Amino acid sequence: MYRYSIKFALAIAAVATLGACSTSKNKADTLYVARDVSTLYNAGKYRLDRGQFKLAAALFDEVERQHPYSPWARRAQLMAAFSYYMNSDYNEAIQGAQRFLSIHPGNKDAPYAYYLISLCYYEQIADVTRDQKITQQALDSLGELIRRYPGSRYAADARLKVDLVNDHLAGKEMELGRFYQRRGQWLAATLRFRTVIDRYQTTTHAPEALERLVESYLSLGLPEEAKKAAAVLGANYPGSKWYERSYKLIEAHPPKA
Repeated sequence: MYRYSIKFALAIAAVATLGACSTSKNKADTLYVARDVSTLYNAGKYRLDRGQFKLAAALFDEVERQHPYSPWARRAQLMAAFSYYMNSDYNEAIQGAQRFLSIHPGNKDAPYAYYLISLCYYEQIADVTRDQKITQQALDSLGELIRRYPGSRYAADARLKVDLVNDHLAGKEMELGRFYQRRGQWLAATLRFRTVIDRYQTTTHAPEALERLVESYLSLGLPEEAKKAAAVLGANYPGSKWYERSYKLIEAHPPKA
């Protein structure tokens, strides 16, 4: 839920710290007074254009607070969400875009609202050594955008980001699989590498996952399964270093008489 007065007060306080450097125009922009909608909206746009994102968001919030039934209020909702996004206030941006969608689900700018939500999650993706909840949320929101608006101008970029997110999630599975391998927990490692092959077979991690499966199956005493993984690797990535490694492993473990 937005706390308009609080956010606007904080914006005023931030400007007040500039002291003598503030111009009369700056003060006019930030005074907490009732103003006509175009003046208020343009003040937000002025701040946004100058990279003062938090202040711009507060001003756009004021457009909706002071003029909730104006056509400008609808646009200001998205502009506020975008300003929060630019200021890396991702939770505020997501809440703003979701609120816009709840009030105006069929609006022509709905695809952009979904895209903005996706970007907020995407920008927060952590490295593969950390929890991947945000990464999954990014994937889900990108998928929803593509599903709802496949022909929109934002869907093409969303598809590219889906590939990158999947590669990231596959990287997390590989990181865990290698961890289990180092500990000699071959079954747990196998399950992680199988996940990469089953869910993320088009990512850059697939060749290594197949080779790691060969290693794990051989360590589990399952040479036939290792051969199957090596065969898939050879069929799809015949010139890769991972196939060369798996081929040597298979040769070093001939079938028992």
